[in-house]
Amino acid sequence: MARIAWRNNSRCIGRLLWQSLELLDARAADSPAEVFEACIKHLRFSTNGGRIRSAVTVFREADAAGRGIRIWNRQLIRYAGHRNADGTVLGDPEQAAFTAKLAEMGWTPRADKTAFDILPLVIQFPGEQPEIFELPSEAVLEVPISHPDYDWFADLGLKWHALPAVTDMALIGIGRRFTAAPFSGYYMSTEIASRNFGDEKRYNLLPVVAARMGLDVRSLRSLWKDRALIELNTAVLHSFRTAGVTLVDHHTASEHFMLHIDNEERCGRQVPGDWSWLVPPLSGSACPVFHRYYAPEVADPAFVQQPRAW
Repeated sequence: MARIAWRNNSRCIGRLLWQSLELLDARAADSPAEVFEACIKHLRFSTNGGRIRSAVTVFREADAAGRGIRIWNRQLIRYAGHRNADGTVLGDPEQAAFTAKLAEMGWTPRADKTAFDILPLVIQFPGEQPEIFELPSEAVLEVPISHPDYDWFADLGLKWHALPAVTDMALIGIGRRFTAAPFSGYYMSTEIASRNFGDEKRYNLLPVVAARMGLDVRSLRSLWKDRALIELNTAVLHSFRTAGVTLVDHHTASEHFMLHIDNEERCGRQVPGDWSWLVPPLSGSACPVFHRYYAPEVADPAFVQQPRAW
């Protein structure tokens, strides 16, 4: 069921390997603490010292009313967004509202706040109060970001976690619903460099990198954003390779997805796809996924969005 749900995920470009998904059965977890321990097991298993293994951990099924265990976080690993008095954010702006909610609940961040403070997990059973758990540092592999040509890149102090593990989606299929089923694969470089680092509403690093490169940022016609974006992607690819952590570039991922389409069509199946998610946010038209459209989304089994628990 979980493997087919991954195969049906219209937003995922990495579905060529859908049959390799490993299932970690945690349906016996009977308390927030036991759910937390299973999440840590997932991190260790899937991270695998940098040789990333795709995995899903399934917790117990929701009740007849659809109420089930919820992990409040969007991913098992995310960085806090500390909002300053002037409205700016230290860290990840995407996580600013959740970080503020944690503070309301009594969570105290480290005194020496940084742009890469790992958020705790919030786990809630139906009808019970949520509980907060700090991730042990040894369970989280992070990659420091440097550049093969620009020595100053390391001075920016950037890093990113090795494992993307989505926690806020439900696994549904054959009349069943699992409201807590964290799943993970490995990163495509543009997810980190172009989106997490480059997006204006995230870390917004293009102006920083462009300035250090000495680019003319007075006119968009200089293509300073494009040139800075290329170097951010170069840095991420270089850093993950140096650290021995699994990562795929967007060109290779696109070619793999076309192989997946060929495989599926030979089996008589259409491939659901969301064009806006499958086309990489860098050099889109240079990738084969750009030049076609895709079948509508398949509904069942599937990983589906659900209202934020908090």
